[in-house]
Amino acid sequence: MQPEQEVINRWSGSAPFWEKHREIIRQMFAPITQALIEDGQIGSQQVVLDVATGPGEPALSVAAAVGPEGKIFGIDPIPEMVAAARRAASLLGLNNVQFDVAFADHLPFPADAFDAVISRFGVMFFPRPVDAVREMLRVLKPGRKLALAVWHFAERNPFHHSLAHVIDRFVDSPPPAPDELDAFRFAAPGKLGDVFSEAGAISLSERLLQFTIQASISVENFWALRLEMSEKLRGKIALLSNDQKIEVKRQALESLRKYSRALE
Repeated sequence: MQPEQEVINRWSGSAPFWEKHREIIRQMFAPITQALIEDGQIGSQQVVLDVATGPGEPALSVAAAVGPEGKIFGIDPIPEMVAAARRAASLLGLNNVQFDVAFADHLPFPADAFDAVISRFGVMFFPRPVDAVREMLRVLKPGRKLALAVWHFAERNPFHHSLAHVIDRFVDSPPPAPDELDAFRFAAPGKLGDVFSEAGAISLSERLLQFTIQASISVENFWALRLEMSEKLRGKIALLSNDQKIEVKRQALESLRKYSRALE
């Protein structure tokens, strides 16, 4: 299977769920969106590109930062994601956003077109990340900023680890290959920087953003949300017997409750 088709297959099935939970996901990852705005030096009247926008975030949030005289473009290789992003923009009445289907390593824009290029949790799943970063640099105006966000190690992220460590008790889960398309592909400090350097970027910087993920939902609903967001988790759960599924859910909810302030 071609890498591009693998990406499409992996994310097409998740698109309806990412649209369903779009507002909660926006809330949870708002600190990352704000960090991208700051590191990308995004401001009023700018033209910005959001790569791997999914169902429209962080592009839809960035639309407020650039204002009505600015413009935000979002691209994603999954047609269902782009359709969801367009629906969200229409519902919000935003006229300064545009969404298109495209892969990161073949951007449909001229050189020097954008004041900033950002991507939130996308580059880990690019089949050819060096080519993608090179393309993002091509469409970026000279002297402007490219800002990407990736996950740190899983064990440092309860959002992932609190469920994964429970499910992995029941499903054999060998570690991914070093360059597999995986959420933690660039967790190691400096690894993504090497990609940037190979692509021709200059004045590189890297920082660890520590933040709290907040979601105004019950633990039970968070469990459902995480399964629906992640094709990988859904695939593992599908391997279990009904009794195992019940026990995994029981243990997962117990693990999640330590992070909950809600009334159950």
